[in-house]
Amino acid sequence: MSIKVVIKKSTYFDSVSLMSLSTKANQIAGVEQAVIAMGTEMNKEVLRNVGLLTPELEEAKSSDLMIVVKAETDELCENAFTGIEELFTKKGETKGASEIKYATIDSAAKSIPEANLAIISVNGAFAAREARKALENDLHVMLFSDNVSIEDEIALKQFAHEKGLLLMGPDCGTAIIGNVALCFGNAVRKGNIGIVAASGTGSQEVSVRIHDFGGGITQLIGTGGRDLSEQVGGIMMLDGIKALDEDEATKVIVLISKPPAPSVEEKVLAQVKQCKKPVVVYFIGGKEEAVLAAGGHFAKTSKEAALKAVVLAGANEDEINKRALNWPLIEEVRAKLTAEQKYVRGLFCGGTLCDEAMYIAMETFEDVYSNIQKNPDYKLKNLHVSQAHTFLDMGDDDFTNGKPHPMIDPSTRIARFLEEAKDPSVGVILMDFILGFGSHEDPVGVMLPAIIEAKKQAEKDGRHLEILGYVMGTDLDSPKLEDQVGKLMAAGVTIASSSTNAGLLAREFVGKGA
Repeated sequence: MSIKVVIKKSTYFDSVSLMSLSTKANQIAGVEQAVIAMGTEMNKEVLRNVGLLTPELEEAKSSDLMIVVKAETDELCENAFTGIEELFTKKGETKGASEIKYATIDSAAKSIPEANLAIISVNGAFAAREARKALENDLHVMLFSDNVSIEDEIALKQFAHEKGLLLMGPDCGTAIIGNVALCFGNAVRKGNIGIVAASGTGSQEVSVRIHDFGGGITQLIGTGGRDLSEQVGGIMMLDGIKALDEDEATKVIVLISKPPAPSVEEKVLAQVKQCKKPVVVYFIGGKEEAVLAAGGHFAKTSKEAALKAVVLAGANEDEINKRALNWPLIEEVRAKLTAEQKYVRGLFCGGTLCDEAMYIAMETFEDVYSNIQKNPDYKLKNLHVSQAHTFLDMGDDDFTNGKPHPMIDPSTRIARFLEEAKDPSVGVILMDFILGFGSHEDPVGVMLPAIIEAKKQAEKDGRHLEILGYVMGTDLDSPKLEDQVGKLMAAGVTIASSSTNAGLLAREFVGKGA
């Protein structure tokens, strides 16, 4: 095995660009693993954990660009580097003639006085400083960077609040502002529904379902995953609700989050009570009584949240295709599974999609384990060994600490999928495939060989292996939704029409005798 390293001194690329380049580099023929990243300590730890950290890379500075390729031979390494250089060249060529680079936020704000938003995607060590500069220049901020301290997050959000600005983040990967998707997002119709979300893939899913039901989005405001924690206190969600309440184009507001801190949930619901517009509240695992008492509209699932929002926004519910569960299909799959095949294994890129499927399973089964379980009794003791029903958020730090995110490098999920497929107690393997801006160019394509292999092996073993896939995207996304779905169906994968239906189908497929 050959490893080749190149360090480009004082060469900076933002993390969004590097994620995209790393994804493409890992698709180059002959590459076993490629990492393109800035020389931060966190990135060096990633390389150390995958056995790619060399003494040369140890010396790299946070301002240096690291390119590492592992391949079977020296020749393949060289070929890969040629391909990577072409990727950098193409990236440069895609810039329009009118694009101008600015060295500082101050100079950019001065040159573009009409600008009102800055996306910060720099090393976390410098992110708070740059975000503050943007706020000082009266710019709303989407803070994509992570590794920002909670103290800095609170200070920035309080500063933004005082200035009447939005501070989305840190670690905010999804927003739609002025009908433009920022970072990770899907192409959805413009409409009259506004979203405030502390969940990236959760907000993507609700926006996609709203589009599917015929509605559209005014703004999708991300808050960052820690916003509804006890420490931060929901500063951004509260400001986001106020902003949408004052926005004339927004007729209905949707709130989305994983389970918030109880005291923060109370504050948010108090804000909902003050709202002039209908508010749909989708807090996974939340209590209906509290939402109704605040005058809100409770949604138990992402699909229900989207449906209620679209109807409240003026759609005729009778004319909406709600994509009901296919019960004949459920009975058909149940008949194929043996009595021993009684467990679901969910392997997710999206954390909220994992959470939703897990909570749906918990309504029927007690033995539901996960790396993101709130109940410590059902939190996996060993991440590498599934127990009973297991739902894994493979984009969580548990799996990405030391390795790339599965949306960038699917190798970890592929390896886990093949292991789960061998388990004779597994009835269903559930996986999400996320389309849209910033996502993998062909998330289904990279998984297909493993799916075909697993299906063949199960057939040889004399058992049916049910693989259930959910492709999150719209008819406006790239790659095309119908093409991705078609590939999965051709490989014998059953398709769910939503995140909610994916969780329900998986649960019911193995529900024989439950």
